[in-house]
Amino acid sequence: MPRDASLRAGVPAAAARDDRRRGLATAEPVRSAVLTLLGSFRLRVGAAEVRLPAGAQRLLVVLALRGRQSRSRVAGTLWPDSPEARALGSLRTSLWRINLAAPALVVDTGGAIDLAPEVTVDARELMERTKALLQGAPSSTSTSTSTGALPPGLDDGGELLPDWDDEWLADERERLCQLHLHVRESFAERLASEGKFGLALDMALGALRLDTLRESAHRSVIRIHLQEGNLSEARRAYATCRRVLAQELGVAPAPETTRMLGLPADRPPRADRARPAWGRP
Repeated sequence: MPRDASLRAGVPAAAARDDRRRGLATAEPVRSAVLTLLGSFRLRVGAAEVRLPAGAQRLLVVLALRGRQSRSRVAGTLWPDSPEARALGSLRTSLWRINLAAPALVVDTGGAIDLAPEVTVDARELMERTKALLQGAPSSTSTSTSTGALPPGLDDGGELLPDWDDEWLADERERLCQLHLHVRESFAERLASEGKFGLALDMALGALRLDTLRESAHRSVIRIHLQEGNLSEARRAYATCRRVLAQELGVAPAPETTRMLGLPADRPPRADRARPAWGRP
């Protein structure tokens, strides 16, 4: 970078040289950028799509999902089997490659690194919208709840980089999945309270499709059938819950599930022999 460019960015020349050695940009702030993580990795800076090697992609994903991190922490996450010196070297290389393709996309903040504030991340936005829904923010929930529509990203599952097999992504996937499940159950409850039982049941069954062992989702299905006055459907839904938990986990439904139908915990309903309320027969 020319000396005057460093000064225009408010960076002393010596500091600019140090940042270049560490792989960071000292150029003007990045233009608006969009990082897509739901479905597949995509990076757009302005109107242009930017392609990056795998290591650089993974660095951006760690910062996008976990925020500001020390260099050693990022290096240990991405290259856990490498000696620290080699991992830090790989980190510098990835930073350099990102800087070549999209200058100033990653910034140094007090000795740690982070995405520039101009970068929009779809997974971050989805988590924020989901938390707002669960907190009952009227501006976020009124329209969606009344129409039975999930926020963009959740309606198609909101799957986080499904083709990646990195172990460090497991916690982030579980976090997003749990938010999705809780939103569906919350929507189901609200829709049922408004008498929109078909939409409510669709929400609850969607939660079961995501996690067939989730007993709270089974309870949502049972509760909606009972609210609608369909006792036989409720009993079939309970029978399905009981069968799945027994086959997969070797346990019986929790007492609070059984009490919904006024059944003793150790006696299955006659509907055990009826057709399942959802899923495969």
